[in-house]
Amino acid sequence: MDLRKTFNSDEYNYDKSRPDYPKELFYDIFDYVKLSENSNVLEIGIGTGQATLPFLNKGCNVTAVELGDKLSRYCAQKFSYFDKFNIINSDFIEADLPKKSFDLIYSATAFHWIPKDSGYAKIKSVLKSDGVVALFWNHPFVSNETDKTNLASMAVYKKYRPNDKTPAEFDLSKCQEQINELKQYGFTNIKSKVYKRIRRLTSEEYISLIKTYSDHNALPKEVRKAFEKDMKKAIDDVGGVINIYDTIDLYLGGIHYEHRVQKSNP
Repeated sequence: MDLRKTFNSDEYNYDKSRPDYPKELFYDIFDYVKLSENSNVLEIGIGTGQATLPFLNKGCNVTAVELGDKLSRYCAQKFSYFDKFNIINSDFIEADLPKKSFDLIYSATAFHWIPKDSGYAKIKSVLKSDGVVALFWNHPFVSNETDKTNLASMAVYKKYRPNDKTPAEFDLSKCQEQINELKQYGFTNIKSKVYKRIRRLTSEEYISLIKTYSDHNALPKEVRKAFEKDMKKAIDDVGGVINIYDTIDLYLGGIHYEHRVQKSNP
């Protein structure tokens, strides 16, 4: 099974259930790269557009590349009122994109699906010489042992998806690994920042969310149904709401240029 295509199975639930990103993240991107109505922006793996609207609202020309045909059609309709939005239904590596034409290329919780060597090479081939790349991810955590709602969910995960490894929150040391990776592939003036938040979801909302996860959708149908039933009951038994602890990490960089805007992140 190509897990990349599991996201394409229910575009409506994906749009309803997947979270957006903190406003501060977009402020930091806009501080790093000055965008205008003439700027060309490329999004890799748009999904249903959880990170798209801020760039459209800036007036940028936004091109999105999306592997899923249902997701592509959904976004074409969702953002149809923006004249400057265009979507290409294609694998990013194979997408026919103009060389050296984008001021900003970004990817929100999607770039890990793309082979590194060919992915970074493709970015560099279509990014302007003074362009910027922005990569960011959301890492949800529901295994906080001091949180009764997380303990309830952990019991269900252990029953249906046993794992010898203790679930761990996003390790901030991985930020340096990603910085080093960008350096390895020729990016310079790299900036990074981490954002934290807590989301509170009802049991129904949480079930809808896990239905968008590729590893959940890879389970046999009968296992998925039993898992979802037990998870809903477990959350309802502790008040009907589960806390999700998100860590969002952002990385910004350019290629062989001195950046015009120098604003240090805390």
